[in-house]
Amino acid sequence: MKKNWWKIIAIVFVFYTLIAGFLIPVPAQPILHETIRNLYFHVPMWFSMMTILFVSVWHSIKHLGNSDIQSDIIATQAANTGMMVGLLGLVTGSLWAKYTWGAWWVADIKLNGAAITMLIYLAYFVLRGSIDEEQKRARIAAVYNIFSFVMLIVFLIILPRMSDSLHPGNGGNPGFSKYDLDSNMRMVFYPAVIGWILFIVWIFTLKVRLEKLKRKTLFDE
Repeated sequence: MKKNWWKIIAIVFVFYTLIAGFLIPVPAQPILHETIRNLYFHVPMWFSMMTILFVSVWHSIKHLGNSDIQSDIIATQAANTGMMVGLLGLVTGSLWAKYTWGAWWVADIKLNGAAITMLIYLAYFVLRGSIDEEQKRARIAAVYNIFSFVMLIVFLIILPRMSDSLHPGNGGNPGFSKYDLDSNMRMVFYPAVIGWILFIVWIFTLKVRLEKLKRKTLFDE
């Protein structure tokens, strides 16, 4: 039980987000209206993606330093999990865009940057699949993974702040906390961020364990 305290927090916070996120009153903002509730899901998804992809690039750097195949496994499964939650971020963002901006996809620098970032990480898995020798694959993939994370920072953080963007907090637009994130929303938003990050990390650890079991089975045969 002592080792699983963070998993309990993840479950409690995610369920709290799912329930309170749809029931607690939210500010009546023009255009956004009830869609502002997506803040509890879309934004934490991207925070979770950033967190897990940082874990991935960190272990890629470790692999380049020690050539430990376990670091490669962790980096790969973290990137895999990051792609999954990134896709959820794109879906929730597209849904939000439809009801606030009038279209499933608009020519917004952050939206396009997110799509490009996903394609860059997709190429990471294509690259891994094209190399048979394990150590060579791990080292080349590690270098590419570092490049991918740098591009993520450029496309999702740097460029949107240098250009016009429809997203709150970018391109001169005020962030939610500055004009409509009231105390009720904060009561849900902060636990949502913590809960979703912990939940995604939990999924990642399960994927790592599963991959290790697969490899152990192959070596035992």
